[in-house]
Amino acid sequence: MANTTSAKRAVRQIARRTAVNTARRSRVRSYLRKVEEAIVAGDASAAKAALQVAEPELMRAAGKGVFHKNTAARKISRLSRSVKALK
Repeated sequence: MANTTSAKRAVRQIARRTAVNTARRSRVRSYLRKVEEAIVAGDASAAKAALQVAEPELMRAAGKGVFHKNTAARKISRLSRSVKALK
């Protein structure tokens, strides 16, 4: 348990940051799911539109440290390859 003032403050900061990161991760996963669902449905235009919305959101999360940059790049690469294959 935190005893010092600085430790208590650190605990509050960590809790706040965890909540923000959880919300960000959930938001990104929702966007990725929309792309994947469009790919499975075979709707190329919807998949392309969803990817254009998901890509900056994923890179923003990577910039904030929620995801590793390479993980974000890999996900975007794989999704864009799948969307391109629909055409």
